[in-house]
Amino acid sequence: MILPVIAYGDSVLRKVGINIDKDYPNLEELIENMKETMISAQGVGLAAPQIGKAIRLFIVDTSPFAEDDELEDEERAFLKDFKKVFINAKIIKEEGDEWPFTEGCLSIPDIREDVFRQEKVTIEYVDENFEKHTDVLDGLAARVVQHEYDHIEGILFTDKISSLKKRLIKKKLENISKGKINPDYRMKFPQLKKK
Repeated sequence: MILPVIAYGDSVLRKVGINIDKDYPNLEELIENMKETMISAQGVGLAAPQIGKAIRLFIVDTSPFAEDDELEDEERAFLKDFKKVFINAKIIKEEGDEWPFTEGCLSIPDIREDVFRQEKVTIEYVDENFEKHTDVLDGLAARVVQHEYDHIEGILFTDKISSLKKRLIKKKLENISKGKINPDYRMKFPQLKKK
């Protein structure tokens, strides 16, 4: 089932997610719904807060990046198959030079900005079968994981841009939170306070 994506301005996007265990209600169905939602919105990642759940769960599927001819063959092949579920994730190390890349977010449609992130990340997590993993990722795979990880920490990519750029997009962000946009996918907008 395709779920509505929670729009910028909703408080759930600012909550630090809580760890879950294998008894979390309907977890398998939730993960399947998140995958359907991400694919239908043409995303490369989706975190549980983006569908209204403040838990430490996110998914990634970097296969759309595999179409980029500017990438080296090895990285393209890796990105084509990089589809994972991350539960109770913890980044234990970020290293390397910071590099810019234009990021967007399903919760913040029609806004794309350069974000600087370190090139390599080490992350511990459990998968959908609650098997433990420690992955070392770099390049675009690391970036997508860092972006989704930020979501379960209550951080948005717009928090990582300069104050000047924040001022330039302030009106666009307000319009998103008020539902004054027409995205190509289902969204749920914050409840506006009545005066």
